Amino acid sequence: MKFNAKTLAGCTACGVLAAVTLVSCGKDGGAVGYSKTATTEEILKDASSKGKIGNWGLGNEYEVYALLNKYNLPTSYVSQAFDMDGFDTDNLLVASAMSYNEYGLVINDYAGAYGYGKENVGVIDMNKEGTAMLEDNIFCTRTFAKNNPNTVKAFIYASMKGWAYAVNHTEEAAQIVYEYGSSVSSDHQKFMASEVAKLVTKDSQGNTVADANLGKLDDTALGQTLTLAKTYISLDNAQAQTKMQALTLDDIRDKSYYEAAMASNGTFGTLEKSSVSIQLKWLPQAQFMGYYVALKKGYYSEVGLTVNVISGGGDIGETTGVNQGTVDFGVTWSSNIITCNAGGMDLINVCQVYQSSGMYLIYKYND
Repeated sequence: MKFNAKTLAGCTACGVLAAVTLVSCGKDGGAVGYSKTATTEEILKDASSKGKIGNWGLGNEYEVYALLNKYNLPTSYVSQAFDMDGFDTDNLLVASAMSYNEYGLVINDYAGAYGYGKENVGVIDMNKEGTAMLEDNIFCTRTFAKNNPNTVKAFIYASMKGWAYAVNHTEEAAQIVYEYGSSVSSDHQKFMASEVAKLVTKDSQGNTVADANLGKLDDTALGQTLTLAKTYISLDNAQAQTKMQALTLDDIRDKSYYEAAMASNGTFGTLEKSSVSIQLKWLPQAQFMGYYVALKKGYYSEVGLTVNVISGGGDIGETTGVNQGTVDFGVTWSSNIITCNAGGMDLINVCQVYQSSGMYLIYKYND
């Protein structure tokens, strides 16, 4: 059912209910959801017992596994579609939502959104729960970085200059992405840009990351990601599973290129390769706004680079493309580098753009 104010008013037929009691009065009206005073543990326990916790899978589920395990609950979920209809129709009591995407579609009232209002939706934040895993980074193969060190440094420098501008001018950045062939509405791009900026400028502990440190590779956060990956990722190949358990941070990241790039004055000598490409995870949207801003503002050309930003989507795999040399750089989640390297690739994270996790679990309030 579509949300309206009446559905949150409660159902007089049910009487006074306990704080976390699910109210589902069907045709008689009434709220479906949880009290604002309910704890995360109470909400998850109730939704889990009813088999109504949703996630998409495809690598998004590991933080959910970690969260459920934290509260000694079964690590199972319902397969969630790539929309929020299951949340809207109450087939899901707790649904997965990226802070900059699906959450915005739920709370906002622009075209294509569900119009619930922020005040009517509760959020379980993986960062605050201590189960966050790092998401969008810049990566390449170890061999490419070794053979093209100046190119890698120049690309990092110009990209992060684009990100620094984007997070400080989110509306302009959203418009730039929109002009490059946006996959969503202008209003949603603006929301996305403002939320993505938080992931870039706040770490998982809630600390502000200064412009000069944007993209830093923090070993504590990366270490947590690696630990959770080893705990919750299950690979079909036994040899790969064993190899994953032996991976260290040195196997999945190299900080030297980022540190050299950010300590420079933007001059990198002769570039080994002046024309490069970066494969995104998805279609043009503010999730990737820093690269589009760097293109628009000429930051790549300033360091001597011609850059082709390639949209993702469909069967396009950023890790496979980079590993095969079809593209030079890619944007992926750190957990993907871990699984790929366990399977025999040699990819390295050279710049951690997102400093915190955008993974939410959301639920409706019934009071």
